[in-house]
Amino acid sequence: MQTPKQDNPKNNYKNIAHAFFLSLAITIAEPSAVLPLIIEHFSQSVIVVGLFVSLLRGGAIITQLYAAFHAQTYKKVLPYLSKVFFFRWLCWFSIGISIFFIGDTNKTLTLVLIGLGLFGFSLSAGFGAIYFKELQAKLFSPRYRGKTMANRQVAGSIASIISGGVAGYVLSNFEAPLNYAYLFIVSSFVMGIGFLIFMSIDDEPSKENVRQKEQNFKLFIKNAVKILKADKRLQRQIIAIFLSFSCYLAIPFVILQAKHSVVLTGWVLGGFIMVQMLGSIVGSSLLWRKIGNYEWMLSLSFIFMIAAFCVALIANNSYVYALVFFLYGIALDGFGNSGLNLIIQIAPQEKRPIYTALQTNLSSLGLFFPILGGILLKGFDSYRLIYLVSIILLSVGLAVSLTLKKLQQKEI
Repeated sequence: MQTPKQDNPKNNYKNIAHAFFLSLAITIAEPSAVLPLIIEHFSQSVIVVGLFVSLLRGGAIITQLYAAFHAQTYKKVLPYLSKVFFFRWLCWFSIGISIFFIGDTNKTLTLVLIGLGLFGFSLSAGFGAIYFKELQAKLFSPRYRGKTMANRQVAGSIASIISGGVAGYVLSNFEAPLNYAYLFIVSSFVMGIGFLIFMSIDDEPSKENVRQKEQNFKLFIKNAVKILKADKRLQRQIIAIFLSFSCYLAIPFVILQAKHSVVLTGWVLGGFIMVQMLGSIVGSSLLWRKIGNYEWMLSLSFIFMIAAFCVALIANNSYVYALVFFLYGIALDGFGNSGLNLIIQIAPQEKRPIYTALQTNLSSLGLFFPILGGILLKGFDSYRLIYLVSIILLSVGLAVSLTLKKLQQKEI
């Protein structure tokens, strides 16, 4: 039910602007295209590539439940989110500075500092995700939230297309690794603009239904486990979203395989990013924003992702690889939109931080799939194998997602 402070158009615009500037910045390290090449510059190991792709997103797993432990008692979360934003900005900026001042003079040290920056950026996201979802739930009614999230994704995708063009220009006109340093340093200031806009959100509603915080974190974990055991729908949903991350088992290595059949100039690489984000726009504007059934949205996302890897199996030129990234963009956008809305949809208000943390914390273990992909690729030297493994896991995820609505109806 809509409250008096919900659905403020100004907050909608700020929500969208935040997505635009954040995507404009982060796309330069897109884990499906740019980041694997950056890491490969400093290390030839595909396992290291997989590890660093995991670091970009996997650190949040560690902090999710601890963040929820505290957030369940917060009536307002915006002040805490501002601290998260500053730390994330600092980590991102430090990566560019490390590459600029150290770079090839000590590749091992540079790699370590990049890893620390990525891990810190990801680690703080664990807190940010809890606070961000709380804000989305409080600021917007369910129907309006679906629209503003779709608008966020469109804005982010447009920004990412622009970012792809900028990345293509920088990568083509400057030598590595300075071009990587320039991308991180400049994008950090763009990221800062997005953070500042979001922090000017008006009238965050005060949450009235808050839980009494447990005496210690250990007791909180026990209670969270009880909630998880009691909610079969949440369990099934977590499994489905976990399996959606199996796309990361192979997607970081698509660009490495493409090097064998495509001349990866900066413009070609930027073009792949732009095509991926075009897929995201098509998904958000023509498909996802029109689907109010988030279970069905999740299932469709699995289908698009499976199609992407089926195309990857036969890819042998830049046009076919572009189709892979296009389908990947559509699917990834659907996964993000459905995952956010599904957890808000099933979580009781007073337990929302715990539900969010449980889903994000457990399903995000899938963010370490790139490490498994790197190990399989190193051991078997077969891109086809990791594509097939991803297709199998995604197919299982599709099957699980198709049971969610039925399970919900049984419990109602």
